[in-house]
Amino acid sequence: MQAFWLAMLALPVASISWTVTHEEIFREVREYLEARSKSSRLRVGQKLHYLITCEYCFSHYVALGFTLLTGFRMLLEDWRGYVISTFSLVWIANVYMTIYARLRVTLKKERVEAEIKDQERREDEDEDE
Repeated sequence: MQAFWLAMLALPVASISWTVTHEEIFREVREYLEARSKSSRLRVGQKLHYLITCEYCFSHYVALGFTLLTGFRMLLEDWRGYVISTFSLVWIANVYMTIYARLRVTLKKERVEAEIKDQERREDEDEDE
């Protein structure tokens, strides 16, 4: 049962982490934080801003939030169960994000190849006329 919950809870962790760190809806906030991570005078400031723009880093925060929100604990019923479940959620969520990223690249590649073939076909038709 814990494996099922781990797999299910990792889905929203991955979704939220990916959305905040990659998608257009958070672009302005992300660009601001990225600039702050590069321009902050304090090393701590640089690191804190970077933590929010990196999907791997940000997934730790999201996983911790979901662990506390749901009370999900793995293997042990005390605080150590929360630690184990948080890092397990991070790992599975990052596997999901890697699969999603590769899928997006593959789909984009296929779309570009289709557009190139379509353009070549149109050029050949124009030459024939």
